[in-house]
Formats: sequence, structure tokens, C-alpha cells
Amino acid sequence: MTVLFTVTISEESVASAAINEVGVEWWWNKDKKPDDRQVDEIPQPEGGPEFDGRVRQPVSNIILQQRYPETVVLRGPMTENRVALTFDDGPDPRFTPQLLDVLSKFNVPATFFVMGARAEAYPEITKRMANEGHIIGNHTYWHPNLVQENIASLKREIRQTEDVIADLVGYRTKLFRPPYGFLYNELVEEVAELNYTIIGWSLDTLDWRELGADNIAYNVINNIEPGSIILMHDGGEWDADRTGTIESLKQIIPVLQEQGFEFVTVPELLSIPYKK
Repeated sequence: MTVLFTVTISEESVASAAINEVGVEWWWNKDKKPDDRQVDEIPQPEGGPEFDGRVRQPVSNIILQQRYPETVVLRGPMTENRVALTFDDGPDPRFTPQLLDVLSKFNVPATFFVMGARAEAYPEITKRMANEGHIIGNHTYWHPNLVQENIASLKREIRQTEDVIADLVGYRTKLFRPPYGFLYNELVEEVAELNYTIIGWSLDTLDWRELGADNIAYNVINNIEPGSIILMHDGGEWDADRTGTIESLKQIIPVLQEQGFEFVTVPELLSIPYKK
């Protein structure tokens, strides 16, 4: 896994504007709780929170990319000022619609790696992604830690999500990103057999740490390079807060555009097909 950042993490204050989809101001005050009814309906990541899961990486994605250069991709070419925004763990009704609104405002396409269970639970949000020009990728059905699962579980997670995506947006995606970015040799080989390209990243925004918008924007703007694949999240576990991610885009997009960067989808960046 490639993590490029230079940042001093400090206590952030998160804006207290209400999340439209939830209708209550809960994320800035841990004494308040989200709408229990809505949160109960959101399929939860089986492998646990991103913050906890990231400490168990088995094999560096840089090594896997070197071993399987035709299957594992971490970045695009550095010959053009093009970069790709990617979002994991959605669709999440608390955050994804707001994020889509920001992308629409700036007319920027992105690539969404969706959980199959959530795509199935929120079909209209998934369809909106595709209808607004974004590309949909496979992020497993339940978001397990795949290195703790067997090959049969990997196949089931991928195929079930592939079917859901195809039913909703009309194509079988060829893009796969494993939960937490975790794979090992045998899993990579199996994913290749399933006719997928594994999409990693070259710039981790660290938004999964629930940083404030300024810190997330700093991580991107100060570490961007031509060909960067940028990791962000539009969903999370029941108490996750992606407000910083949404607000950071209002800084990131115009600043990078002023610097001459063009935002494209992952398949555009890599010149690869997005569907089978």
C-alpha cells in the first residue's frame, strides 16, 4: 500500500451543520446519537472500522504490484496532469448524496468502489452515481478482511456484488478494490481469474481517520502528482463521519484545477476498460 502524506494531526473542530439525509446534528457531539432507525438500516462493514482494520496489512501493495503488474495498479502515468478521485464504502445515505452534489457542482467525475450490500440497500443512490457520469467498482458485498477469509469467500463476495452492480447500472464492472487494500498472492491470482483489475491508490487522504476538511485538503494538495489515484471514503461504520471528506473537496478541486490538473475516472486515467 502506498501512503504519501506530510501532515501534523491536531484536534479538529468539525462543522455542526446538519446532515440533510439524517436530519440531526450528531457527528460533532458524541453524546448525541445518529438516527437509530436509519443507522440500523445501513449494512455495516463486516471487517470492522477502517481505522482498526488498517493495522493488519499482510503484504505491501507495492510488492503485489511488482509481482502482478498486469493485475494490480496503484497509479496512472506521470506524463499528463490527470488524477482520479476514488471513494470507498458507499453508498451511504448520510454522506454520498452530499458528496455527489459537490462533484456535480464542479462537474468532476469520480470512481466509486461500492459495498454490494449497500448498493442493494440504496439502489437509487447507486444509479445516481452512474447517471451522473461516475464509474462503479466492486468493493465486496460485506467488506470483510479478505486475508482472514478463504478463496470461496472471496469469490462469493465479488460475484454477489458484481451481480448487484450489473442489475443496477447495466454493466459488469471490471474494477475491484479490496477492503482495507488487503490482499496476498493467492487472492490476487484469484481476482485476476475473475477478470478484474485491482485498483489501489498512490495518495491516501487519511480521511478514514476523520480529519477535518483542512487537513484532508492539505494531504492532497501537498502530495499530488500527475497520475495520482486519490483514496477517499463516502461511507463508513455506524458512527463514522465523512463531513470532512465532503467539505475538503470544495478546496481540493478548485485548487488542483487552478494548478492545471484534470480530474478523470480511473479507467480514463489508466486507459483500461471499466466493464467486462
